Amino acid sequence: MSQSMENALPEHGSPPAATAERFRRVAGHYPTGLVLVTAPRPAPHQPPPAMIMGTFTSVSLQPALVGFLPAKSSTTWPRIRAAGRFCVNVLAADQEHLCRSFTSAAPGRWDVPHRETATGSTALLDAIAWFDCEMAGEVEAGDHWFVTGAVRDLGVQRPGPPLLFFQGGYGACGPLPEAAVAQP
Repeated sequence: MSQSMENALPEHGSPPAATAERFRRVAGHYPTGLVLVTAPRPAPHQPPPAMIMGTFTSVSLQPALVGFLPAKSSTTWPRIRAAGRFCVNVLAADQEHLCRSFTSAAPGRWDVPHRETATGSTALLDAIAWFDCEMAGEVEAGDHWFVTGAVRDLGVQRPGPPLLFFQGGYGACGPLPEAAVAQP
């Protein structure tokens, strides 16, 4: 069986270079769910800080913690950090247009139904689910920060598949039918 040089396993003691380009290409084979992280409005007539994240995860059940990894180069993350609280909105497969508008800072991107959470952050009314959080921690992780949030409130607003990012494009997934699940 032949393998390309890129896919060949290295000899023991001589790992291949993990360049940023190669890392991104290989990591792109694993899908990431997309969320919109928001914070309270800095002033009454200013829009809430918001950023799209593809690195959201549940961290702990007791206490209830979630996490995400904003880039150190982000200009939005410092504004959310300063607020000390945030809301994570889980985007639905049919919200690709919304995701694109927030990644491009399109005018009118806040022209979508939303409400203020108990912590003052912004929750989208049409997101699949939301997690209202207070900052719990921030740890340096290479060129990113690993941020944890203590969940103060949360909810599911509608059923449906989440919006995913996979190999440079958007998509969706859903649960397998029971018949397709392998039986032991």
